[in-house]
Amino acid sequence: QVQLVESGGGLVQPGGSLRLSCAASQIRVSANGLGWYRQAPGKQRELVARFSNTGNTIYADFVKDRFTISRDFAKNTVYLQMNRLNAEDTAVYYCNAPSYVTGSHEAWGQGTQVTVSS
Repeated sequence: QVQLVESGGGLVQPGGSLRLSCAASQIRVSANGLGWYRQAPGKQRELVARFSNTGNTIYADFVKDRFTISRDFAKNTVYLQMNRLNAEDTAVYYCNAPSYVTGSHEAWGQGTQVTVSS
């Protein structure tokens, strides 16, 4: 069974940085399509960043030039480096593997809370 385990969330001041990690099992992060989503209270879950089917990176407009998605094949982990955080970035961040990567159902991690506040 595919498992995605996020970590690295927490409380950070505006302008600060965090790095989220997503450790995957039963799939290889070298597969294209994995990504990060977030959900703020009262809002729908939205794409933050992901790897396209060709391996390029795709970012939501609201995070361009602030966030960077990367992956470590040896550690089988996907990262999200978040810089210049602001209050609007407060949300639960989820790692995602689409069904064409898992070979069955789409997979989600349990989420990690990011709170940006002074």
